[in-house]
Amino acid sequence: GGGQLLLLFCVQIYGFSREKQRTVFFPTFACMKRHHIICTAAVALLLGSCGRAAAPSDYAQPDSTLQVKYATGFAVDYFGGYKRVTVKNPWAEGKILATYYLVEADSAQTPADGSKIRIPIGSMAVTSCTHYAFLEAIGEINSVTGVCNPELAYNTAIRQRVAEGAVYSLGDAFNTNTERLLALKPDALMLASYNQQDGNSKRLQASGIPLIYNNEWTEGTALARAEWVKLVAAFYDKEALADSLFERVERDYLAAAETAQAATHKPTVLAGGNFKGTWYMPGGKGYMARLFADAGADYFYKNDTSAASLPLNFETVLHNFAQADVWLNAPTATMDELFAMDARHKLFKAAKEGEVYGFYARTLAGGANDFWESGVVRPDLILKDLVWALHPDLSDGYRPTYINKLTH
Repeated sequence: GGGQLLLLFCVQIYGFSREKQRTVFFPTFACMKRHHIICTAAVALLLGSCGRAAAPSDYAQPDSTLQVKYATGFAVDYFGGYKRVTVKNPWAEGKILATYYLVEADSAQTPADGSKIRIPIGSMAVTSCTHYAFLEAIGEINSVTGVCNPELAYNTAIRQRVAEGAVYSLGDAFNTNTERLLALKPDALMLASYNQQDGNSKRLQASGIPLIYNNEWTEGTALARAEWVKLVAAFYDKEALADSLFERVERDYLAAAETAQAATHKPTVLAGGNFKGTWYMPGGKGYMARLFADAGADYFYKNDTSAASLPLNFETVLHNFAQADVWLNAPTATMDELFAMDARHKLFKAAKEGEVYGFYARTLAGGANDFWESGVVRPDLILKDLVWALHPDLSDGYRPTYINKLTH
């Protein structure tokens, strides 16, 4: 039911895997509720029960296609007079969630099976804070005119423009103020979609404002998620810029992974924390487990074949991870908070030796955390942070961006 779906997303950290189920890497349930549900989660919209089937006429041979190396959820094709952006339905193989025909003039003729949008976009409303960094990366953060839950934004430009009255609050991401959105009249509304339907999404669909789905969170690897900058760039005619930016991130990410693989020792790792009797561990094929591998870590469930998180009881985690060398992605910002969450956290070797790390280096008092924002487009920095925590001997002089070592 809807309550179960909400619970699943409450334990989804920044989307840290392609699974539609729980994943283990959120700081706490409460923190997740404030960040991913309120800020990162946009609104749910399922077109029909599982999306429409792709018709042959939808796929005339394009003149050219944008190169996408890692991401699997979108495609950009170029035709005479328009370009087609296709967002695939991540819950139904072979189905399409949305199709956009991007034109430079309203008079351009396009197929009738998608939304016709004039580009470059002049004004954009955004429901998810994870999408700010995509827009900032291509120099279009000032095109944002409306956001949900602005108090949770870390981005400096967004916070300043909200304070100046240049960006308006659209309320809560799951209860978007449609009247305010209609009064704002943005060229489009960017949001994340989930395999769920509610009254809020229906109202947004009925507003007549084009809904642009940025579903980076459904991708299974860090580079695949970052590559969605190319989709965002297509709406601003900045694909070349996005491609060059991503190429640099990819190069630095692969270089960091190569450095980590050269380590003579692979530390064993623990992740997450016990919350109300359940400890969610990443599946072996999940987003975070892949980051562990690239960072040169030895993870107990590395051979697990699930992309979904693994709900475990405390006893199982203690049995398998009691002697883990390093605790990553801790669910609290301090050791005191970690032990207050569950006193039994003290039983782990990593906690005893102070080798506990969380992603709280860039936060604001109101609850904003830049890890949820710019981290999506800078997986190279996330990986370097992990290498710094796991292999300090290979990171001489490096100053981490998102990760911090927990202290009392």
